[in-house]
Amino acid sequence: MDIVKLSKEHVEACVDLFIDVFTKAPWNDAFDSREQVTDFFRNHMANNYFVGYVLKGQDGIVALSVGMKKPWIHGMEYYIDQFCVKPDLQGRGIGSCFLKLIECEIRKEQMNAMILNTEKGLPSESFYLKNGFKSVDGLVTFIK
Repeated sequence: MDIVKLSKEHVEACVDLFIDVFTKAPWNDAFDSREQVTDFFRNHMANNYFVGYVLKGQDGIVALSVGMKKPWIHGMEYYIDQFCVKPDLQGRGIGSCFLKLIECEIRKEQMNAMILNTEKGLPSESFYLKNGFKSVDGLVTFIK
């Protein structure tokens, strides 16, 4: 499997993967249309700090990471907005391998950390903890 920077040529396959993953349990997200998800990817890619990766296998894209460079006092960080692995390949170490490949890529681009938000209690929380991420005591996420 190969890691590749996410580009316009990958958008349709990424939309398919994103819808396939996030409309199923445990997320059960509902989208108004395929175009809404396509716009999500296009808007991310239009951001001048956009950073995205796909993991390609023999049958196409098997995982994706959509995010951005985030400035911080200690340098740039990679903020992962969305990360997913094809449902039938989850639990096989592909996500962990993909994260390691991403870490190598962001270091080449002088980013010194990966940060993200996920929902407490979902399988994603234990996945990130298993892969060396730590929750940050005292941080609270707000939305309005």
